Amino acid sequence: MTVVPESVPASGGATSGLLARERTIAGPRFNRWFVPPAALAIHLCIGMAYGFSVFWLPMSKLVPGAPSCESLGFFAQLFAASCNWTVPAVTHIFETFIAMLGISAAIWGGWLEHAGPRKAGFIAALCWGGGLVIGGIGVSMHQLWLVFLGCGVLGGIGLGLGYITPVSTLIKWFPDRRGLATGFAIMGFGGGAMIGAPIAVALMARFAHGEVAGVASTLMVMGILYFIAMVAGAFGFRVPPTGWKPLGWTPPPATNTLITTKHVHLNVAWKTPQFWMLWIVLCMNVTAGIGVLAMASPMFQEVFGARLLGVTTATALTVAQKASIAAAAAGLVGLISLFNSLGRILWASASDFLGRKNTYVVFFVLGILLYCSLPSLGHMGLAGVFIIAVCVILSMYGGGFSTVPAYLADIFGTQMVGAIHGRLLTAWSVAGVIGPFLIAALRQAQLDAGVAKNLVYDRTLYILAALLLIGLIANLMVRPVKEAHHMTDEELARERSLQHEAHVTANVDQAARGGFGIVGVIAWALVGIPFLIGVWIALSKAAALF
Repeated sequence: MTVVPESVPASGGATSGLLARERTIAGPRFNRWFVPPAALAIHLCIGMAYGFSVFWLPMSKLVPGAPSCESLGFFAQLFAASCNWTVPAVTHIFETFIAMLGISAAIWGGWLEHAGPRKAGFIAALCWGGGLVIGGIGVSMHQLWLVFLGCGVLGGIGLGLGYITPVSTLIKWFPDRRGLATGFAIMGFGGGAMIGAPIAVALMARFAHGEVAGVASTLMVMGILYFIAMVAGAFGFRVPPTGWKPLGWTPPPATNTLITTKHVHLNVAWKTPQFWMLWIVLCMNVTAGIGVLAMASPMFQEVFGARLLGVTTATALTVAQKASIAAAAAGLVGLISLFNSLGRILWASASDFLGRKNTYVVFFVLGILLYCSLPSLGHMGLAGVFIIAVCVILSMYGGGFSTVPAYLADIFGTQMVGAIHGRLLTAWSVAGVIGPFLIAALRQAQLDAGVAKNLVYDRTLYILAALLLIGLIANLMVRPVKEAHHMTDEELARERSLQHEAHVTANVDQAARGGFGIVGVIAWALVGIPFLIGVWIALSKAAALF
């Protein structure tokens, strides 16, 4: 739970709802460092989307003694109650997550700017937590369509709203460190699975009936827990009054033409070439990253295999040795989950000094070199260097997510950056659907052509490197937005009136000057301790690599 002191009520506070944006304007005793833990409370919850793979196998074994539904098509499985769903059928839930994330963020991003982070965060909690509960009911009834409706569609809407809720608020609280601020929140999304996946595994074992895992009860319990945590985060948000800035900080001189002091409206921003160049940048970075994320474990086992144990032929492997190789691959998955999360805060923070455009140049140039080196590292049997390369790649995958909100704020201004970010996340939706399909299709085509298993990943990695080259070109083409696209003073004033800031009576110079105190310690501990536990679990799994 995130508890924070004092906000300034609007002049019409008596009639304003508890979730209204004007009820969240920060008062003098507030401290801006209370906002990141509120954002983390939401992102650590919705980040469990990355950990949903722990449910796939148990969901395929829910009806003891029943045959598999593999003879049925996907749509027939949605309504089948007397056979066990196939793993490929239930894994489409993840694709639904990501598709709905981008769609909902694009549709409701503009509304969020006016409604404020508290209302948006509360609705995200209802959708994500409620979606998991409905999904659990679907599992208990053995109706896959209800699981998709709850977890995939409703939960995906919660993902989208929850993902973009903190962005605009954090950027406005940290004009001096935009990358650091957004990195804190989006780090939580990358780390949510490190916490949630072990909890889900433990709960499924606790609620198991014989050999049937307690998937339904686990989804419902986690939905309730996530709802509580996300509501606490939503009520922890405050927004700064218009014109607020950190004490003693003055905006630097406009030496970087890519950082504007003006603002572009959402309805104009998405029509500019800059928006679409950044859309390509994000889409290419995510598609390539998802490729490695999806391939990491099987690629590691099939490329190195017995060589990890010093055995020259796979036919000589015992059951225990095969288990050791699988454990090492699981350790790699834990390690790259950690780098995916920590890369979000590290790269986004670095972008405050390197510049956003230069940071993406590093992502793409270094990424191309690493992607092209992975096949050679595999052939040479350099497992240690291979692991390091994959971890760096996944850190840049996560860093791409956390750096792009600050990049958008630099290009389009801060007034509607949350809504613009929502539109841009459609690139993630496209990559989340196309990426896994592309990887699976390329792998199967090579296997069908008789390519050895330890060689099938080479061509795929070179294609992913080509995608990064496209992203690099798009990034180099980003230029400042034309002056004609900026909002006039009248348009800006109207937009701010829609956010109900005209009624705020707080003194801007005195707002949010409170100390950190015990409230700050408690708020950070409530999100920091679970995150550190997740880090410890990931490192414990990674120990199998060494």
